[in-house]
Amino acid sequence: MGNGWHEWPLVIFTVFGQCVAGALIVMGLVWLKSRDEAARARLIRSMFFLWVVMGVGFVASILHLGSPLRAFNSLNRVGASALSNEIAAGSLFFAVGGIGWLVAFLGKMPAVAGKLWAIVSMVLGVLFIGAMTHVYQIETVPTWHNGFTTLSFFLTAALAGPLFAALLLHSARVSFNAGRAAALSVLALLATVAVVVMQSNGLGAIHSAIQQASALLPDYGALQVWRIILLAAGLGCWICPLVRRQEPKTPGLAAGILLVLAGELIGRGLFYGLHMTVGVAIAG
Repeated sequence: MGNGWHEWPLVIFTVFGQCVAGALIVMGLVWLKSRDEAARARLIRSMFFLWVVMGVGFVASILHLGSPLRAFNSLNRVGASALSNEIAAGSLFFAVGGIGWLVAFLGKMPAVAGKLWAIVSMVLGVLFIGAMTHVYQIETVPTWHNGFTTLSFFLTAALAGPLFAALLLHSARVSFNAGRAAALSVLALLATVAVVVMQSNGLGAIHSAIQQASALLPDYGALQVWRIILLAAGLGCWICPLVRRQEPKTPGLAAGILLVLAGELIGRGLFYGLHMTVGVAIAG
């Protein structure tokens, strides 16, 4: 038993990867709609931080393998292994997005190619999150083998991604429809609360011959409460100024994304802490 933080490399990799994918989708849409070349150039420069965070996530994932030299072995069974597919999808997303960003940053990206790059990168981000979810759809792990896993991974992107994008866009002085992006994050928060409630109720019905799922994390309820508080506080740093019809400040947005990431890191730690195998028998 524990809080799942022993899997911290995977916690960081999945949360950071989903956050970056969500932010890229928001920023990609702004890129496609922008007609201001100067604003578009500032947007491209701000995207640098997306790939920094994505790089941190990949470094964490490599540390999970024990030895960096084993990293390439994870690609040996692309098409047959969910893990290989995840690493391949993430690497493709990182490579296409990062190299495309560098070309655009250097001013070598034609307008049409830039739009195509933005669309392809957004699609690859969605596929990357989808590939992540398949890794944990393991029939012998009943606490993971359900729709809550898939929904939670995409909700992380919808929660943290728009806020991260708002921080970068605001810092770059690029205007966008912040109200719609914030509304998406609020809906994601409400859906997250619903997932927590429904999953909590379901844990009592999952057990093996020797283990009860609800006993895996004795502090599950309290930690989820703290998680929701952090998520709500983080989004509040963004939404409260918007409600007052004021421009959010960069420090407030930075504090907001840190709070949201902290909440999602707690939630992902709880996810890994719920790992249990079928054992001798399973019911529920």
